[in-house]
Amino acid sequence: MDEEYDVIVLGTGLTECILSGLLSVDGKKVLHMDRNDYYGAESASLNLTQLYSKFREVAPPAELGRDRDYAVDLIPKFIIASGELTHMLVHTDVTRYLEFKQIAGSFVYRDGKISKVPSTELEAVKSPLMGLFEKRRAKKFFEFIQSWKDEDPATHQAGLDLDKDSMKKVYEHFGLEPGTQDFIGHAMALYLDDDYIQKPAREAINRIVLYTQSMARYGKSPYIYPLYGLGELPQAFARLSAIYGGTYMLDKKVDEIVVGADGKFIGVRSGEETVKAKQVIGDPSYFRSEGEGKVRVLEGQKVVRAICFLKHPIPGTDDADSVQIIIPQNQVKRRNDIYIAMVSSTHNVCAKDVYVAIVSTIVETDRPEQEIQPGLSLLGPIHEKFISVTQLYEPTSSGTEDNIFITRSYDATSHFETVVTDVHDVWKRATGKDLVIQKRELQAAE
Repeated sequence: MDEEYDVIVLGTGLTECILSGLLSVDGKKVLHMDRNDYYGAESASLNLTQLYSKFREVAPPAELGRDRDYAVDLIPKFIIASGELTHMLVHTDVTRYLEFKQIAGSFVYRDGKISKVPSTELEAVKSPLMGLFEKRRAKKFFEFIQSWKDEDPATHQAGLDLDKDSMKKVYEHFGLEPGTQDFIGHAMALYLDDDYIQKPAREAINRIVLYTQSMARYGKSPYIYPLYGLGELPQAFARLSAIYGGTYMLDKKVDEIVVGADGKFIGVRSGEETVKAKQVIGDPSYFRSEGEGKVRVLEGQKVVRAICFLKHPIPGTDDADSVQIIIPQNQVKRRNDIYIAMVSSTHNVCAKDVYVAIVSTIVETDRPEQEIQPGLSLLGPIHEKFISVTQLYEPTSSGTEDNIFITRSYDATSHFETVVTDVHDVWKRATGKDLVIQKRELQAAE
């Protein structure tokens, strides 16, 4: 291991694999290391044995079926059909290693029950989420955002300025009820909390447009999901990196991030060997120890996740084989939304007659499992449950001074848009240039 690299990447999570793939395509000599013997790091999909070994340290029960039938995601996220990750998958052509399937339905919790987020004009008319008059007001709101053009003042109602006026003012202009605001802000704009209401409306409007475009793309829901689990995503980008000369080492312990007297990165030590490189990029878990007294990552929020095996679809979802359910925080007197993501054997992630539902939220108290109870209670009988509480980390510096570039932990959002934002951010910090991604569409099976 005495050759020198342009970049060493630590951890094979999705963020790191996208970056190593893109850097390899850009002509950089990349070495990618991971302490685990599997791809994916925090964003891995585990087989039954790996899952039970991680959470219980016992062998899985035989009645759950074959090990190889399972690919259980550690982090529950779906891909927004017309979102940034989709553009990145298509732009890099890693779609040739992946197959996608639609998620069958998107649901929202309101007034004690779950309702489908309408995916057609007809569903919208029949939806119990709003009364007749509120539907008319909402229709006007959606027509307004779909027809808005910055350059055409005729499309700007009542002098609304999306860069100055808050989302609260936009809602009030259309007279939308609090329950409708909840539904639009959380089930469509996909905000985790209500901070967005006081901010300029443009970002929220853009998010709603992205949701409606994604919904229109496939019909049933705005989400797609890779067959064999989310762990397929980092592996696809790892293959891209390998095609362009990237070197991968799994099951490789990282003992030290080596820096010079000037504090700049020199290399990575594993046992007796030190590999040199100009830069290092890695997930926060590789930088938690304070080398030379320097704190490189800060603790942020915590996320609680419950991986649940069910023997039935989730009640009230029309027996859908896959769903997302959002419980807006106001509905359960919280500060942050609770998410439920469910997939099944149609996605090749578990045995037949098993459904995998993951309930998650940002921790607000010292009783995290209690906090996801409103989500767990919607699942019906739970056959098996694995609870984890994960500390989120973020870097303390940009990395431009010491050539140490640290990615962010995977947040509590239900999609990958924040992962892509982090990829753009780290790319800009490490290369000094903007990452340009072409926008082309992706095909997914029904």
